Amino acid sequence: MKKALIMVDLQNDFCRGGSLAVPEGDAVIAIANQVQPYFDLVIATKDWHPEDHMSFASNHPGKKVGDVMMVDNLSQVLWPDHCVQESKGSEFHPQLDTSRINKIIYKGTDKKVDSYSAFFDNAHLLATGLIDYLESESVSEIYIMGLATDYCVKYSCLDAELLGFNVHVIKEGCRGVELSPGDVQSALREMESCGVKMVSVKDIK
Repeated sequence: MKKALIMVDLQNDFCRGGSLAVPEGDAVIAIANQVQPYFDLVIATKDWHPEDHMSFASNHPGKKVGDVMMVDNLSQVLWPDHCVQESKGSEFHPQLDTSRINKIIYKGTDKKVDSYSAFFDNAHLLATGLIDYLESESVSEIYIMGLATDYCVKYSCLDAELLGFNVHVIKEGCRGVELSPGDVQSALREMESCGVKMVSVKDIK
């Protein structure tokens, strides 16, 4: 059975200078490049939003970034416009080694629903194609890293556990948004309580 690395949203908009920059987001790029050679498969996800995406505060008059509202019975944090399809912000960080990437998974493509997880949209109605790809490649063990710990990394890990994969998080390879203090630690605890294993780069090597 194969071992896969999933690099979550290593895109310009989530790194320094981006519209939704995660604190120290750039620091994970070197780690991504370091660990890629140790995996049978390397998968990268991209947030890939239409301009009128419902998660953008700019599309809700009177609302601001950080507000939380209900959209189709789902709680939705409103974000700055980010990772708009074909924009510079949606591109991979320029220092990311993309030569080893076997598959790119696009998420958040439906304007009506957000998609934190690499596997499904937030309503769990639409799959991204990642499950089918992993199954077709006989992957049983996955290692997840990227941006951000308390959103897309967390939800990707929780879904992967539910789907029966053996899931690991590369701790040094993640950074969080921390909209509220303690969000990152809370996310790590939640993942561990669901069976996700925390590993470091030295464990992989």
